[in-house]
Amino acid sequence: MIIPEVEKKMGIELYCTHADGIGGVLRQEPDAFIVNEITNREEGNSGKYLILEMTKTNWDMHHLIRDMSRKLGISQKRIGFAGTKDKRAKTTQKISIYDIPETDIENFYLKDVELKVIGRSNRSLGLGDLYGNEFRITIRDIDLKPEELERTLKETTEEITAFGGVPNFFGIQRFGALRPITHMVGEQILRGDFEKAALIYIAQSFPDEQDDVKEVRDYVWETRDFAEGLKNYPLRLRYERAMMHYLVENPGDFIGSFGVLSENISRMFIHAYQSYIFNRVICKRIERGLPLDKACPGDIICFKNKEGLPDVTKMQKTSEENVDGMNNLLKRRRAFITGPLVGYNTEFASDLPGDIEIEMFKESEISQEAFKTKQIPALASKGLRREILLYCEPVFETGEDELNPGKSKATLTFSLPKGSYATTVLREYMKVEPLKMS
Repeated sequence: MIIPEVEKKMGIELYCTHADGIGGVLRQEPDAFIVNEITNREEGNSGKYLILEMTKTNWDMHHLIRDMSRKLGISQKRIGFAGTKDKRAKTTQKISIYDIPETDIENFYLKDVELKVIGRSNRSLGLGDLYGNEFRITIRDIDLKPEELERTLKETTEEITAFGGVPNFFGIQRFGALRPITHMVGEQILRGDFEKAALIYIAQSFPDEQDDVKEVRDYVWETRDFAEGLKNYPLRLRYERAMMHYLVENPGDFIGSFGVLSENISRMFIHAYQSYIFNRVICKRIERGLPLDKACPGDIICFKNKEGLPDVTKMQKTSEENVDGMNNLLKRRRAFITGPLVGYNTEFASDLPGDIEIEMFKESEISQEAFKTKQIPALASKGLRREILLYCEPVFETGEDELNPGKSKATLTFSLPKGSYATTVLREYMKVEPLKMS
């Protein structure tokens, strides 16, 4: 099975299923990608925070919050939400707004945004205030006859069930759809080469970008002429332009150039590199024949919390003595095998699982100490561990594709815990270039 080259650059080197891919494309229209938040909150009738159910279509969350705050005449900081959700999708989720009457919502209007008051609370919505998300996703433009499509979907689903789920890979959104360079920038920051990190972010081009953008990036990559780059970079590349503007005024201060970005954006570079190593650990584990749904001596297990989600604050190492008990918990989905998001304080597994984790990390030739990022302490990361397998039970239906005559479509419905990627499931069915899923 051929893995797209761009996925290999993200550390994803295999599929867990062997059935043929169905092909197709996602998001031909926003309603083909529906996301409903599974909330872990119950709201009351009193409190300073107005709680709303918001349905948005084809909106970037941060842009939406900006426009909502302008319309309502309030600070963006007064609006809280649990997750950003996909842009090219129809998504439903809770939001909170501090100290606002319901009447201010009655006449609120933004195109493709619906708000419904559902209660009040003394606590705002914050990132992570959810169990997960339910997805209903339609794959269109499939060049298979209905019988073949049905058979292939069934084969893939059976393989996923036998595997115990799908590998919990970080998907292309983590690294950049058109330019999967986020982890590459993070790697150079960890190596202390801020000049190379800045150049990669500002100027490394990729084949799927528009030709005019590739041309100006290539020019700056070769010449490091940031003043000329500012004249020619499209205005929409505002982060790259902000860094170049800083470097024109402060020649050679590449560390300082990252200061024009928000800390959240800069942290994403480190997180993406951690994700790259994590993806590689999972692949190597599968290649070495270690299961993802059964523990081996040396594995570090985390246990489920009261919501049934992995709680990485409660972990235990598997030994020869307790491995049977651990596997009983795994079978009952009360525990999860974890892999490392490496940081300066990360604990590695031992025995064969630990050998794999340490081997994949050492190949980077970066020390754990580097994650203290002493030149920009705000980016330091202690690291943590994350479950390596996603339990999921996709249900599918098929039909003729009314938008693409002569083609078929398939609709998959499944739920995932927070922090997981729907495309991680879909790639096993489609087996296409990631851009067809973005």
